[in-house]
Amino acid sequence: QVQLVESGGGLVQPGGSLTLSCAASGFSLEYYNIGWFRQAPGKEREGVSCSGTGDGNTYVADSVKGRFTISRDNAKNRVFLQMNNLEPEDTAIYYCALVSSGATKSYTECDGLDMVSDYWGQGTQVTVSS
Repeated sequence: QVQLVESGGGLVQPGGSLTLSCAASGFSLEYYNIGWFRQAPGKEREGVSCSGTGDGNTYVADSVKGRFTISRDNAKNRVFLQMNNLEPEDTAIYYCALVSSGATKSYTECDGLDMVSDYWGQGTQVTVSS
C-alpha cells in the first residue's frame, strides 16, 4: 500500500524556519520523483518543489527560490523540505506526492515543476504569523 505522511508543520514567526518531512511507505523512494505542493487560503494549489532520483535533479518555485531546499534520504525512504526566512505568504497546507514529470511523464526525472501526482499525503499545516 502506497502511503505518504507529512510532518513538521507548525506556527512560526516571519523570518523563522521549519523543516517538513515526508515519510514514504509501500514503495522505494529511490526510484520515484517526489513533489511538494501547497494550498494557501484563497489560492489554488501550487507546486513548490520537485526531487528526482538523480543527484542534483531538483527544482523549486520562483516564489521560494533561495529560501526553500528539497532533499532526500533514500535509506530512510524520506524527503525533506527545508524552509528558511518564512513569510506570511508561505502560510498553507503543505503536501508531498509521488509525481511524474515532463512531456515523457517520467517517474524518475523532474522537469521543472511540471508534475502530475499519483499519490498524496494528508498534508501538514504551516502558519507564519507574528
